[in-house]
Amino acid sequence: MQIIAMLTMLIDHVGLIFFPGELAWRYVGRIAFPIYCYALAQGYIHTSSRPRYLRRLLVIAVLAQIPYNLAIHPGGWNVVFTLLISALVLALLDKLPNLWAGIPVVVIAVLLMDALPLDYNAYGLLLVLIFRYTRSYVLVLAHLALNVFYLFYYNWLVQMASIIPTLLIALTPGFWVLLEKRRLPRWVWWCFYPAHLAILALVKFLFFKEWVFIEWRSLFSV
Repeated sequence: MQIIAMLTMLIDHVGLIFFPGELAWRYVGRIAFPIYCYALAQGYIHTSSRPRYLRRLLVIAVLAQIPYNLAIHPGGWNVVFTLLISALVLALLDKLPNLWAGIPVVVIAVLLMDALPLDYNAYGLLLVLIFRYTRSYVLVLAHLALNVFYLFYYNWLVQMASIIPTLLIALTPGFWVLLEKRRLPRWVWWCFYPAHLAILALVKFLFFKEWVFIEWRSLFSV
């Protein structure tokens, strides 16, 4: 599972940075984010210390921020901040008497995340909530409905491919459990996101300096 998530994310980012007009890279890359959202929901449930879990996400997000700005989006916040806010929402929901009482929390978080320059914005939170609170066919239908909403309102056609890993997670649990048993060392899983962004940022700067200057000039000219 971890290897699939990392490889497809790497493919996605290589395509985004170096082959922006070729959507095949982006379709493959859509496999990664649902796996990370699922991993976050499961990690939040099974961690031995939620404060340490949240602090770890914060450290990864901070370490990845400058490489993310250099490699992908000069003015944006990387996706680990999206996952961190989603985990904080889960923590708040756990303190409430029922899920109905959590609706205002979710609404406020959705509005906040859509206002901030976060990668995936509120979509990330909603997908994490789907993985946390639904199972089986309901999980698939909820994710499909979310994708359809974003397709019509934000034209996220490429995001429809993200349903593929959710189908495997929801409908073939035995296969997915087998994949989860093949775990990498924790430090590899934690370090991969900031490390691969740093490498991509370096390659981009060394071979495509003009792109970097144009991106940053456009950011500061707004």
